[in-house]
Amino acid sequence: MDEITFHARLHRPGTILDAGAHDGLLTLPLARLPGARVIAFEPLPAAFARLRARLAAEYGAVPTHVMLRPKALGAAPGQMVLSVPVLGGVPQEQWASLAKDYGAHASVGTERHLVPVVTLDSLDLMDLTHLKVDCEGFEQEVLEGARHTLQRCRPVMSLELEERHRPGATRDVPALLATLGYETRFWLDGAMRPLAEFDAARMQVASPDPAVFGASDPYVFTFYAWPVERGAEVLAALG
Repeated sequence: MDEITFHARLHRPGTILDAGAHDGLLTLPLARLPGARVIAFEPLPAAFARLRARLAAEYGAVPTHVMLRPKALGAAPGQMVLSVPVLGGVPQEQWASLAKDYGAHASVGTERHLVPVVTLDSLDLMDLTHLKVDCEGFEQEVLEGARHTLQRCRPVMSLELEERHRPGATRDVPALLATLGYETRFWLDGAMRPLAEFDAARMQVASPDPAVFGASDPYVFTFYAWPVERGAEVLAALG
């Protein structure tokens, strides 16, 4: 099950927040869900420009039900350095991270951007129904800055968590969510699996070096979370 299918099956009208929107791979289909208002955060300037352009091409202009924010989400407001590895002169935008730089990798250059950071809680959302987080190792900080919103709105979530970006992420982020009353699972072989079945040593082996692309098979990096009080309803909807 991919992220769009997950959110579509559980869709409730309200606000959908896309943290790490990049150039709109999920923002655009999420914006097509009925009754959706989408807020897309993307701090990387080049990706943000493409995101805006794709929406304009789709709708003629950025539609009123989609709000674009050229910022990052985090645990506290301020400014941080966003590091983008560069291979052969080409920025590897999918690796752009606030959680790490790439100085340890001799074959990789680094492009750096000073970006503004705000907390999700500062938005004072009252109708957040869905949350997608893909921030290359910075997911925990995004959620730390969203505690009050998660407790108030109880959205469903998809999260990309990778040990290569942040060792311990597949353990620590679900643990944080558990303290907020959330269950986290992963999809594998046609079923939504309990987190207890996830084995990082077997299911998520990959080099942290952007110049090395090998990975384990399977490579499980998308996780899904929902309020424990909605567990039966969610599992029934997902089949």
